[in-house]
Parts: sequence; structure tokens; C-alpha cells
Amino acid sequence: MVMDVHGRDLRYFVTVAEELHFTRAAERLFVSQPALSKQIRALERQLGAPLFDRDRQGVALTAVGTALLPYAQGVLAEWDRAWSAVGSAKAAQGSTLMVGMSTSPGRGGLLPAVRSRFTAAHPEATLRLRQVSWEDPTAGLADGTSDVAYVWLPLPDQERYDLLVVAEEPRLVALPDGHRLTARDSVDFAELLDEPFLALPAAAGPLRDYWLATDARAGRPARVGAEVASTEETYEALVAGLGVVVVAAGNAPLITLGGVTTRPVRGISPSRFALAWPRGTTDPLTRAYAAACRETRAARA
Repeated sequence: MVMDVHGRDLRYFVTVAEELHFTRAAERLFVSQPALSKQIRALERQLGAPLFDRDRQGVALTAVGTALLPYAQGVLAEWDRAWSAVGSAKAAQGSTLMVGMSTSPGRGGLLPAVRSRFTAAHPEATLRLRQVSWEDPTAGLADGTSDVAYVWLPLPDQERYDLLVVAEEPRLVALPDGHRLTARDSVDFAELLDEPFLALPAAAGPLRDYWLATDARAGRPARVGAEVASTEETYEALVAGLGVVVVAAGNAPLITLGGVTTRPVRGISPSRFALAWPRGTTDPLTRAYAAACRETRAARA
């Protein structure tokens, strides 16, 4: 037999069971004692058995009431959690999601495609993009000023984040026009070991070493010609002849504006560009943006 019991009736029953006193239970529920008694009797008729023994000594649960109590408490607890989740989701619809980046993720229109999927699912949410200096390789995740971020791997404290790699690209070397190696179609990294390099700020941690290709230097320290913290600084340092720099293929157009040439490099691993967000987050907008990015990437595979 299927029986529909109103959640209000279960809450009335649980409150009386906890108080074992109809008047105190009515006060907790902000209803009159007669109205509460009437609802409990109606529930008992629906169940076909008494839930409470009532006499001059007080109120006690019957065997049926004792059997029902833990299940009724469980149903109410689940409903409270469901109601909280609904409230969070409704609040999120009108919230703002901050997307950080240190490099614009052009990559064949990735950013507008993800935005389109996200806003279709959450039209009431506001999506904001923020450009972050290369001094923060997490693009605002570490200090909480970004909810999600497009970043280059590896990250400092990478275990703190969930990651979705959105692009894997060969690394090129950018050279000032007139450099001896611009005549080559490609370059062995070994030929660059004595060159001064443009480096990220020390605050970039493992990402600084990655773009200096430290793992391919066989223990030889890199010569740092200058530190750069933006695309503009990189371009200016290149045309000034302060050094060469390793860049992802997708970023080459940002610095080959005149006076700069890029060449493929043999002997170093490809770069990985990823969307990152705090590991284990329950924020619905963050999870929705990650899902939109994952779906966009899968559609392009």
C-alpha cells in the first residue's frame, strides 16, 4: 500500500516524540495544542495505529511510534538538506563567478564557447573575467579572488586544485630578429643553454623553472637576462635583446608583433594549459563552469 504523508505531519510527530509533551511541542511548532493533537490523531488514523500512549502520567511512544521515529527523523533531515541545496542553487543563480587568467585562453574560441554553455545553463549568473599578473601563477585561486582560473601547469601547491587540461601545445623559443638562430627551421634546446633567458618572477615558483626548462639543463643554471610579468614586458624585453624566452605555441601570436621570431624547440616537453578550481568545492557555479569547460573540450575532441 502506498501512503502519502505530509512532511508537516512528520515534523509534528517528531517534535512531540522529542518533547513527550503536547503543550511544549505546540510551543516549539508555533501552533495551538488542540491543532497539534488533531494532526497527530489524523496521522494515527492514516497509519492505522496509535503513535503515543496518553494518560495522566504523561505521554509515551508506542511500539509503532518508536519504530517510526528514526525513519521520520531521517526523512526530515534529508528534506532539510534538500531545501538547503535548493536555497544555495537559487542564490548561485544570481551570483557572480570570477574567472582568473594570466594569459587569455584564445585557443580557437575556447573562452566564448565555454561562456555560451555556462550562461545558457545559468542565465541569471554574472560571469566576470580578470587579468592577473604572472607573479601569481594561480591567477587568483590561491588568495580566493578568483573562483576558477585558466593557468599553466605546474602550479604551486597543485594538490589543492582540481584540473582540466584544455590545451597541450609544443613550446617554441622566441628570439629577437637578427638572432643567429632565426635562420634555423627548428632549434635543439642544447643550443640555447648559454643564452640569457627571460624569466617569470620568483613568486611564480615551479612555473618559473618550467618556462626556463630547468629539467632539460642537466643541472646547469639558467642565465636570467630579465624578469617579465606580462606579455607586454616580454615583448619589450625581446626586442631590446635582453634574452630569449620559451613560449607555448598558442601564445606566439601575442609576442610576434614585429621584431620577434619564434622557432620550434626540440628536447623539451609540450606545455599544458588548464582550467583549475579549488579541490572538492561545493560551489554550484564553480562546478557548473568546470562542467561547461569539460563539455566544450569534449565537443571539440
